[in-house]
Amino acid sequence: MTPEQQAVAKAIAAGPRGGLAGPFNAWLRSPDLADRLQRVGEYVRFKTSLPHRLNELAILLVARAWDAQFEWYAHYQFAMKAGLSPAIADAIAQRRRPAEMSADETVVYDFCNELLTTKHVSDATYNAAAARFGAQGVIDLIGVTGYYVMVSLTLNVAEVPVPPDSTVPALPK
Repeated sequence: MTPEQQAVAKAIAAGPRGGLAGPFNAWLRSPDLADRLQRVGEYVRFKTSLPHRLNELAILLVARAWDAQFEWYAHYQFAMKAGLSPAIADAIAQRRRPAEMSADETVVYDFCNELLTTKHVSDATYNAAAARFGAQGVIDLIGVTGYYVMVSLTLNVAEVPVPPDSTVPALPK
């Protein structure tokens, strides 16, 4: 690794992620971009105004939309630890609307699903999210969604594999 790559790798490993799993090895090919992205990622994963469970719900929706197996594998586990219902994750994996969600989960699901499928959100969907989470919450939700689209694209292009001993159910084709 170049000195620039080493510095970024060290910064990532010293942060809350503790290592270079996922997109980071690919991103290190452009160290300046990798450093900027990992700082955005630290915010959208660990510091947004939204509860962690809702962030992870948004990330699972992105992983499903982009068929990002590694993203699903990694964040399924985080979502379960954050308290998301396995039934919600399983419905998303099957491309079905979950049957039972809290009001907050419903708003996040509707917002992210609409954004990922239509590339827009209706006024009604936007207003529901703003009423529930405020202006900052809406922007944080857009940020989480957008960042994890980039992560999913990187993982898919780099063909980052799921560990062979994974117990997380794979996304169906």
